[in-house]
Amino acid sequence: MPSDFPGATMRFLNAELPQMEVAVKERDRDYFEQAMGRIMAFSEAWGFKTTANPALAQYATCTDAVNDFVIVGLCRVMPKASECEPGLAPKFDANLQRCRDLASKP
Repeated sequence: MPSDFPGATMRFLNAELPQMEVAVKERDRDYFEQAMGRIMAFSEAWGFKTTANPALAQYATCTDAVNDFVIVGLCRVMPKASECEPGLAPKFDANLQRCRDLASKP
C-alpha cells in the first residue's frame, strides 16, 4: 500500500545510515557497493527507480532520500568525485527529514 512507503523508507534508511557512518569512518568502499544492491532491491520491491510507480509520486522526498543516501556517503569518503555537488548533502538531509515527518503521520 503506497501510504506505507514513508514508514518502509525510514525503516530501510534507519538500518542503513548507521552502517554508512561506520563505512565513512573506516573508508570502506565495499559497504557502498553492497548498499547499492540493497537500494535496488528496495526500489524494485516498491516499484520506483527502474520502473515508475505513480502512487509514490506524492512521496518524492522519500524516493529521493533513498536514491541519494549512498552518493552522500560516498562524497564524504571521496569529496572530489564528479557526483559530489555542493547542495547534495543539504538536499538529502531535507528530504530525509520530510520523509521522516511523513512516516510519523498516522
